[in-house]
Amino acid sequence: MASGLACPMAGAAATGAGYASPMLYLASRSPRRNELLARLDIPFRALDLDVPEVRGADEPPVAYVRRVALDKARAGLARVAGDPRAVVLGSDTEVILGDRVYGKPADAADAAAMLRSLAGRSHLVVTAVALVAQAREDVAVVESEVTFAAMAEDEIAAYVASGEPMGKAGAYAIQGGAERWISRLAGSYSGVMGLPLQQTAALLRAFGVGKD
Repeated sequence: MASGLACPMAGAAATGAGYASPMLYLASRSPRRNELLARLDIPFRALDLDVPEVRGADEPPVAYVRRVALDKARAGLARVAGDPRAVVLGSDTEVILGDRVYGKPADAADAAAMLRSLAGRSHLVVTAVALVAQAREDVAVVESEVTFAAMAEDEIAAYVASGEPMGKAGAYAIQGGAERWISRLAGSYSGVMGLPLQQTAALLRAFGVGKD
């Protein structure tokens, strides 16, 4: 998209004439984040950005998630630098087990291997939400613990064959077919999906976004 801007399917509305309220931008191409942010009923525009997600050799997992969210928000702010009202939201979600950060699977075999390693165990899902405006930044980090029941090989194969694991951190979507194996969740359901709504709403209020 040449302009780098995409309108969300829901949640957008024009601001009142002459009212210089903050303009919210979402620095994400994720359909799930667009859908989740729209639930807050705050007008926003989505930015089509491609920000590298590469963990440093000695970078702690949670610090990595926090940095990537900030990188996305800062890149978004640079894209809309001509808008003095701009407030840009960036977010990153990763599945973490021990010191391993599970990104998106490279292929079906990689997805199956990830699911085998998660089956019958508990892991962390960490989502960082960063808000960036001119001369102001803030970040909220939300950790949730997810426990998987045991998964048989034929179940893993069938789930991978459905295509749902592709493009998902840890090779699963809690809001999709994987929910049948989630035996316990302690934390934020929307955070595991990709955007913790309670914490996001609190950050937006602090920046004056969505206020009358």
